[in-house]
Amino acid sequence: MGLYDHYILPPLLNAAMGAKPIRYQRKKVVPRAEGRVLEIGFGAGHNLPFYDASKVSHLWALEPSPEMRERAAERVSQSSIPLEFLDLPSEQIPLGNEEADTILITYTLCTIPDVMKALGEMRRVLKSNGKMIFCEHGEAPDEDVRKWQRRLTPAWKFIGGGCHVGRQIPKLIQDSGFRITGMETMYLPGTPRFAGFNYWGDAVKA
Repeated sequence: MGLYDHYILPPLLNAAMGAKPIRYQRKKVVPRAEGRVLEIGFGAGHNLPFYDASKVSHLWALEPSPEMRERAAERVSQSSIPLEFLDLPSEQIPLGNEEADTILITYTLCTIPDVMKALGEMRRVLKSNGKMIFCEHGEAPDEDVRKWQRRLTPAWKFIGGGCHVGRQIPKLIQDSGFRITGMETMYLPGTPRFAGFNYWGDAVKA
């Protein structure tokens, strides 16, 4: 890991993921998680305050970065939810088949190197009657914005820890064996349009 990834990227991601428009999106989706929950890309724990603790019996917090886990420590200490860190990447989820009632993934699919493998792992560990809750940014509906997404992605990947601003989120979810049961979209106010088109909703195993 280089100096940028160790010293600069963690505080940068921490600040970006705590921005007001993103916090508002978290409030919409996180409280719907229930049972044994697997959160993919736990980061600094920005979702933690928005869980309904009365509905969550266990939380697996998958986060391979020790720097981000360290930044999450204060939020974890303030939560009453039983939490277990998983320090492997999402392409290698260390859980058995059909262990999770809910998978929560927020602003993470953009950064996963082998995103299809990771989604396949999520499908494997999700119960047959479970649900995936997602909130992601990705490919914009407007061609002029998509052009900027294609132009900026190479540099943005370096700045943002591998973030692809134009990934086709619904297609990725559906092509990996999920069925989207409800989804909303919009450009988040107060964010750059090239990185601000959001998809959020629920999916189940197809």
